Amino acid sequence: MSRELSVERHIEAPVAHVWKTMIDRFEEWFCPLPWRAEAREIAWRPGGRSLVVMHGPNGEEIPNEGIILDFQPERRLVFSDAFIGDWQPSGPNMVGLFEIAADGTGTRFTATARHWTDEAVEQHRAMGFDGGWGAMADQLKTLSEGRSL
Repeated sequence: MSRELSVERHIEAPVAHVWKTMIDRFEEWFCPLPWRAEAREIAWRPGGRSLVVMHGPNGEEIPNEGIILDFQPERRLVFSDAFIGDWQPSGPNMVGLFEIAADGTGTRFTATARHWTDEAVEQHRAMGFDGGWGAMADQLKTLSEGRSL
């Protein structure tokens, strides 16, 4: 059984523009509406700390703390919640990859979640991976193509 879950989107915009949208407008696309993301801290570099709080429509707050593992501008961003600041283990859930590449007249965006166990894959799927990460990818596509959410 594969321990990956993934979504892809073709975005009608150049790679450089999609990358700029991914980084500069991160809070606008990262969390599926009606939820919103608050990037309290993101150091866009390998080893950089990430603290993103997801805010729900009923006042819910879900902190997501982790580490940026790989940062290759206009190519890919890899992150994990397996560690928090100063490389402290935090009980791994997944490694996330956001990758972009030229695709005809636009860009191919691929978002992948890699898990340590089969059970973690099934738990993430049951939490609504397809709908949630699909909505996130759609929001990035909409913003990158110059449309409003």
